[in-house]
Parts: sequence; structure tokens; C-alpha cells
Amino acid sequence: MPSESIRVAGLAKTYFEGENRLTVFSGADLEFRRGESAALVGESGAGKSTLLHLLGALDRPTDGDIYVGGRAISTFSDDQLADYRNRGVGYVWQSYHLLPEFTALENAMMPLLIGGASPDAASATARRWLGRVGLAERAQHRAGELSGGEQQRVAVARSLANSPSIILADEPTGNLDVRNSDQVFSLLTRLAKENGQAVVLVTHNPEIANRCDSIKPMRDGQFVSG
Repeated sequence: MPSESIRVAGLAKTYFEGENRLTVFSGADLEFRRGESAALVGESGAGKSTLLHLLGALDRPTDGDIYVGGRAISTFSDDQLADYRNRGVGYVWQSYHLLPEFTALENAMMPLLIGGASPDAASATARRWLGRVGLAERAQHRAGELSGGEQQRVAVARSLANSPSIILADEPTGNLDVRNSDQVFSLLTRLAKENGQAVVLVTHNPEIANRCDSIKPMRDGQFVSG
């Protein structure tokens, strides 16, 4: 993916149900620079997760656009959108979303295989990333045999495997104790910085937010750069 930042311009999201309408946010102008981490903060229901879904092209905005490498996502073809979701974006969720019957290695390989990599190439890349998150010796353990902290580290390795432009993390430490929370956050932000990826992280933890390069709070339906 291109090396430029990810830019949000005039972004708005409104949900319609019959005659009712709910505007989650409007006029959002944000920039997420590669190699930097940004924390989205605000009260529950403020639209932070909605923004992540828009950035990942999992949902469409009501107005405005998202620019990756200077190009608006709205101009992507269906195939280009699918490629962007697979190769351009990495995901880390609060619930690890690992397949419990698969090994740590197989879980980390998944986005690579979906993107068309050969099994051998996918395995080699996934093993390398598992090593970087400290799980080389746990590669053949099924996800269900791993601790919560280990499962989230597998999720971090999986999110980085395709070298995306941006990592979207929705409360990635929310299910972890203090020690594992610190480890996962440090791994995610360090590895993303080393590899030039932007990290956009939703968190209610002020300590985590304050360790990010920038904080982008949401107030009264507006995202304001912190």
C-alpha cells in the first residue's frame, strides 16, 4: 500500500430507521500518520467503533470520504475494496476472534492465505510474526490452549502479517489484566512504528490513551484532534 497518511475529510455517518435518524458524527476531518498511534476516546456510543468500521471499509459513510495514499476509498472497485480490507488494513478486536480449533500459526496465516499467498509463504511469514510477538514456541498450540494475553498477541501477529497501511484496534486490551494489557499495547505500537503503520485505537483506558502519539476525543458528535 502507498506510504502516505490516511486522511478523513468531511466524514459523516447517519443511521436511518423509518422516519427516525441518528447522526453519529459529522464533518470529521482527521489524519492518521503511518508510524504513529492515535487513540479515539469518548463516551460509549459516541461513534468511535463506527469510525473504525468506516476506516476499514466495513461500512460506508453518509457523507465525506477516506483517502489512502491520496485516493478516495469511494472510488475503489469491489475488487480493490476487497484487496484494501485484506492487505491495506489489519484488525485487532477486544475479543480475539481466533478460530479455536486452529493453531496459533494457522490463525496468523489466515489473512495471507485469503490474499492469495501460497501455504509455504504464508507459513513462513506467519512464523516470523509469531516470533516477533514472542510466541515462536507456541505456534503449534491451538488457540483454545493459549492464555488471553497469548491469544491477543496472535491477533497482533495476524493483523501485521500482510504489512497493511493501518491497524484498527477496538479496545484491544479490554479483556486483559494490567500486565498483559501493557505487553500487548507495547508490542502493537512498537511493531507498527517499526514497520510504518498507522495505529487507530479505541480505548476507555486513559493510561493507554496517554501513551499514544495523539488523542482524538469525540465531543458533541465531532472528533477533535487532541
